[in-house]
Amino acid sequence: MPTLHLIYGPQGAGKSTLARKLAASHQAIVFSIDDWMQTLFGADCPQPITMEWALARVARCEALIWPLCRQILAAGGEVALDLGLMRVADRERWRRLAAEAGYPLRDVFVDAERAERKQRVMRRNTEGGDTFSFTVSPAMFDAMDALFEAPSAEERLRLQADAEPERIHD
Repeated sequence: MPTLHLIYGPQGAGKSTLARKLAASHQAIVFSIDDWMQTLFGADCPQPITMEWALARVARCEALIWPLCRQILAAGGEVALDLGLMRVADRERWRRLAAEAGYPLRDVFVDAERAERKQRVMRRNTEGGDTFSFTVSPAMFDAMDALFEAPSAEERLRLQADAEPERIHD
């Protein structure tokens, strides 16, 4: 059944790892914002990156990603969105898009303790690996961590309803 998997959580929680597992187990197509941002804007990235600069480009990427998602879902495929979706309003916008287009959506929240998440990100900076797209400085980690909005009460209810165990391991 065509399903849009909405993966969200703070930086370093394991969203990209889970998206890749969904790709394997559900034959889902993954859209990872880190890959899009690095490919399209990495060479033009100001130093230091500002949140305003990044969020404007994330919005451009999402505007291109949604029509592709619709095509995949219309063809009966599944999509795993690894877009960060740091704010409740961002997640609600994607839920609204899916509902208006008539596609089922599954909420997937991924989290880990802050110290563990920061350690993962710093390790990924030095080791690279499948989920590495660009270096995240400690200051950038802190800024992104402060931006993340925990699931709302409504989202927590949705998460309980959508619960399907997905395990990730680093």
